[in-house]
Amino acid sequence: MSNEAPVSNFIRAIIDGDLVSGKRSSVVTRFPPEPNGYLHVGHAKSICLNFGIAEDYQGQCNLRMDDTNPEKEEDEYAAAIEADVRWLGFAWHGDVRHASDYFEQLYAYAEELISAGKAFVCELNAEEMREYRGDFSKPGRDSPYRTRTVEENLALFRAMRAGEYADGSKTLRLKIDMGSPNLNLRDPVIYRIKRATHIKTGDSWCIYPMYDYTHCISDALEGITHSLCTLEFEDHRPLYDWVLDNITIASHPQQIEFSRLELLYVVTSKRKLKQLVDEQLVSGWDDPRMPTITGMRRRGYSPEGIKLFAQRIGVSKGENIIDYSILEGAVRETLEEACPRVIAVLDPIKVTLTNFEAGVTASRSAPYHPHHAEWGEREVPIAPTIYVEREDFAEVPPAGWQRLTLGSEVRLRYSYVIKCDEVVKDAAGNVVELKCSIDPATLGQNPVGRKVKGVIHWISAEHAIEAEVRLYDRLFTEARPDAVRGADGQYVDFKQFINGASLQTITAYVEPVVSTAAPETRYQFERLGYFVTDRHDHVAGGKPVFNRTVTLKDAWAAKEAK
Repeated sequence: MSNEAPVSNFIRAIIDGDLVSGKRSSVVTRFPPEPNGYLHVGHAKSICLNFGIAEDYQGQCNLRMDDTNPEKEEDEYAAAIEADVRWLGFAWHGDVRHASDYFEQLYAYAEELISAGKAFVCELNAEEMREYRGDFSKPGRDSPYRTRTVEENLALFRAMRAGEYADGSKTLRLKIDMGSPNLNLRDPVIYRIKRATHIKTGDSWCIYPMYDYTHCISDALEGITHSLCTLEFEDHRPLYDWVLDNITIASHPQQIEFSRLELLYVVTSKRKLKQLVDEQLVSGWDDPRMPTITGMRRRGYSPEGIKLFAQRIGVSKGENIIDYSILEGAVRETLEEACPRVIAVLDPIKVTLTNFEAGVTASRSAPYHPHHAEWGEREVPIAPTIYVEREDFAEVPPAGWQRLTLGSEVRLRYSYVIKCDEVVKDAAGNVVELKCSIDPATLGQNPVGRKVKGVIHWISAEHAIEAEVRLYDRLFTEARPDAVRGADGQYVDFKQFINGASLQTITAYVEPVVSTAAPETRYQFERLGYFVTDRHDHVAGGKPVFNRTVTLKDAWAAKEAK
C-alpha cells in the first residue's frame, strides 16, 4: 500500500472512542458480499475500509458470503470474491463464513420471536402487503393474520419449513409497528418460502431468511464490533437493533453507515454489469473496461493503486462522487516507481538511416528505470531501418514543434541525433517513409555548435517483435450513464452511452526483451503509458498481448477542457 498514513474519519473516531471508554476491547469487522456477481470498485472501497481498519487496530475481519438468495447465487461468484480479496492483499480471519452456516440458528431465533408474540405467519400476497404497508404519507394497516396465536404461528412456521405450502403463499413477519414513520419497521418480512437449490445447503431448505434479519444476527454470532455499511442501510439500522434487542443473543454490534462510492463514467449496479456481460457488450466480467476488481486487474491496475484510491477518496456521510481520473491518477502514481521502462511503437512510420554503417553505427544500453539501478540495463539495438511514432512527424509543424519534420533534427532516445532529409509518399499522398541521416558524433553526447531539443522514441525494425496491443478507454461517454432522463422524465437506457471507441486493437512493435514476460507483467512504454501483458491471452515466448492500463497523462482532462 502507499506510504500515506491512515487518515482519520468519523468511523475511526467512533472506534477510538469505544476503545478508550471500554465499550469495546477489540475491533472485529466483516466484509459480507452476496455471491450474485463479481465485485466492483465500490466493493473495493468497502474491502479496503473493513480489512484496513481491522489491520490498523490489530483486530480481525471476517469474509462472509451473504448467501440468502439462492436463485441468483453461484459458486463462480463466490470463488471470484475470495480471489479478489486475496489479490488486493488482504487475509480474512479463519475460514470463509456464510450466512447459510447460521440457518439453523436463524430459524431457532425466529421460533423464539414467535414464542414471544413478536412474529407471525402472514398470508397476504406481495401486492396486498404493499397496499397494507402504506407509504410515507399514510400509515400502514395491520395484517388480518397478525392476531394469530403463538401456537398457530409456530405450527404454521414449522409446516412452512417442512415444505407443506406453495412458494410465496406465506411469509413470517415481525410484529413491530404498522404506524411507524420508518417503513422498514412496518412488520417486515423475515422469512419467505422459496424452492431453489442453494449453493451450500442444496435442497435442505425451502424457506430462506431475509437480509435485514440475517445480517444483524450473523454479525452478532461472529462477535462483530463495528458493522460498516453504506448509507442506504441507515434507515434499516432501527430494524437491525430491534431484532438483536428482542432475541437472547449476547453480542450487539454497532452498525455505522458511510456514503457509497459513485464513480463517474461507470455503472456499479451488479444487475447492469450483468446486463453488459449477458448481452455481450463486453467480453465478460473481467473485460478491462469493466469497473469490476477482476476487470481492473486484467487492465493492469495494481492492488496498491486501488488501495491508494480508496485511501484518497476517504470515508464520510456526504456524497462521494469521484471522477474516474482520480482512480487513474492513483494507479498511475503507484506504477511510476514499480514498472520497468521499455520502448514500443504503436503507430509506426518507417525511417531509413541513409548513412548507417554496419560495424560502425553503434547501439547503447539503457536502464530499465532511472531510479532503480538494481533492475539492470538492456541493449537498445539499432539497424538501418527503424520505426518511429507517426505522430512524431509533421509535414507542416505547429508552432513550438520539437519533433521530426523535413530538414529538422531530433535525438533518438538512447541513441544518435538524426536529421530528416527526405519524405517518401505513396500514390495517394500518404507519408510511407522518412529518409534520415545520423550525426555519428552524437552517440552519448550533444552535437557541436547547435542545440537539439526534441527526443523521440524508436525501435529497430530488424530487432522489434510484433505485439497485439489493446488500447482501452472509458466504457461510457456520459459521466452518469444510468442517471440520464429523457424528455418524458424517464431514465434513458444506460447502454446507449457506451463508448464505441473504448477498445482499439492494433499491431505494434516492442522491444524483444518483453517476449519472455509472464502474464500480468507491467511495463511503462516510454512516452506512451503503462501497459500489462494480458492475464489470459499473453503467452510467454509467443506473440505478446498487451493491454493499455493508463496513459502517462490524463487524456480526458484535455478533452473535457475543449
